[in-house]
Amino acid sequence: MPLERIVIVGASLAGLRAAETLRSEGYAGAITLIGAEPHLPYDRPPLTKEILRGEWKRERLALRPEGLDDLALDLRLGSLAVALRPGPQAVDLSDGTSVLYDGLVIATGAAARHISAVREIDGVFALRTVEDALALRAALTRGPRVVVVGAGFIGAEVAASCRQLGLSVTVVEPLSALLVRALGARMGEVCAALHREHGVDLRCGVGVAGVEGGARVDAVRLTDGSRVPADVVVLGVGAVPATHWLESSGLTIEDGVVCDATSATAAENVVAAGDCARWLNALFDTSMRVEHWTNAVEQGQHAARRLLYGPSVGPYAPVPTFWSDQYGVKIQFAGVATSGDDVCVVEHDAHEHRLVALYSRGDRLTGALTFRRPRRSVELSELIARRAKLAEALALF
Repeated sequence: MPLERIVIVGASLAGLRAAETLRSEGYAGAITLIGAEPHLPYDRPPLTKEILRGEWKRERLALRPEGLDDLALDLRLGSLAVALRPGPQAVDLSDGTSVLYDGLVIATGAAARHISAVREIDGVFALRTVEDALALRAALTRGPRVVVVGAGFIGAEVAASCRQLGLSVTVVEPLSALLVRALGARMGEVCAALHREHGVDLRCGVGVAGVEGGARVDAVRLTDGSRVPADVVVLGVGAVPATHWLESSGLTIEDGVVCDATSATAAENVVAAGDCARWLNALFDTSMRVEHWTNAVEQGQHAARRLLYGPSVGPYAPVPTFWSDQYGVKIQFAGVATSGDDVCVVEHDAHEHRLVALYSRGDRLTGALTFRRPRRSVELSELIARRAKLAEALALF
């Protein structure tokens, strides 16, 4: 039976790309787009960079500056989904209304993670929405001492932006180096060196015991007993998939909405995409959840086609890719990094901040990290997609 009413929960990058794909594939039925924020879908990577540094106005974040009229969407912005009822095929909203569907895309993304040791007082910021970024930007104009808690991508990019604004920055990271979960300890230390070179005070291998201050923060206490003065504290301790509204849905939730290899959930005509989706990536034969821009685009498109055409679309098996800009250095990674990988550095110019490092398991190339080598990143991503041997990648150098 053809679908007549498709609902997309999440006015995110993945949700928008799903809507665009439905229309480009010729779907003429009703599409309802539900978004918790009151804004049309916008781009989030600039929040830690251009927006935070005051280089862009918020209008430049729009993913579709021309608007969404051509997509003929029923927009429900500023509406929070609170429950999914697969039986009657309904999504319940916080205003007491419900939206019926016969096809559903879950694209609710992720929310900023908080830690119990940090009280929510004036001067403490999480960074996930445009309002978060603008509020933090306003605080930074007063020239504060900044402490960034967490050295993943959000924390590292915030630290870089704050240093580029000339601010005093301390980064606190319980793990041994920056970006350890994404890149491993050895390459995380290369990223740490870049930050130290630009004047960041890195405190790795130590956690946060609490924040000091009355109504406003004035210091951060660390687990080693030290105290770091702070006027602004930014939490960059990662994100959690926004799946709380699905707790009673009957869907399997395990650090994300669990999907099969095609992005379909166990519920009929329900798919998931983007930061909230966990699926079996057949290329690496592993379950994964990816919080990066390219995956949101590609999985949103794939999930839409899965709704329209069923399992015949085949598996969603990409090479995950991400990038980060820090101090003018473009950092790119393709593939998957795990703690047991072998890492071979084939190019490294510390002065020019150029790097190529290859990750492998056994004799298979599984990942590639590059600094200022965009063409190499593309070449190596193509090799990873072909399940190439490490030797084939080494032959490029």
